[in-house]
Amino acid sequence: MFDDAKIEHAVRMILEAIGEDPDREGLQETPARVARMYREIFYGLAEDPELHLAKTFSEDHDEMVIVKDIPLYSVCEHHLLPFYGKAHVAYIPRKGNVTGLSKLARVVDGFARRPQLQERLTSQIADSIMKRLKAHGVLVVIEAEHMCMTFRGVKKPGSKTVTSAVRGVLHKHQATRAEAFALIKD
Repeated sequence: MFDDAKIEHAVRMILEAIGEDPDREGLQETPARVARMYREIFYGLAEDPELHLAKTFSEDHDEMVIVKDIPLYSVCEHHLLPFYGKAHVAYIPRKGNVTGLSKLARVVDGFARRPQLQERLTSQIADSIMKRLKAHGVLVVIEAEHMCMTFRGVKKPGSKTVTSAVRGVLHKHQATRAEAFALIKD
């Protein structure tokens, strides 16, 4: 899937295009390093994050499950600059069908590790949990700082973008949704 030689060639061309000498000592290995980095940071392109939710357990629990403050690192598809922050994932199991807590973090990583938009990322996580776990409801909140807003453009360091995706009973019932948001905020 990844074409390291093509990435290396492209990086070399970018270095030349900005007026750098890709053969100078400090840049000689940069194209290969960038190719390895892209393979690492975009590993989500080579996997189906939903598969992490295939393993479930039967547990007599039909109340909300929340994993908060999941570290998140992604790359904005508009400028290929990083955005980073944290994801909060809440779901209400159906018929005691629960998944391992680490699996929720793996789903976040799997979708985050590809060129992304925060809005799409939030929805992809929520939709995959709804679909694979057949949950009563799902709520996903992502808070992230985008380098395309802090390092370039408007240059507003510290600004955060917050997105949410709410599905099922968490969308339909205001009190349940309010409980989830309150628990995430604490």
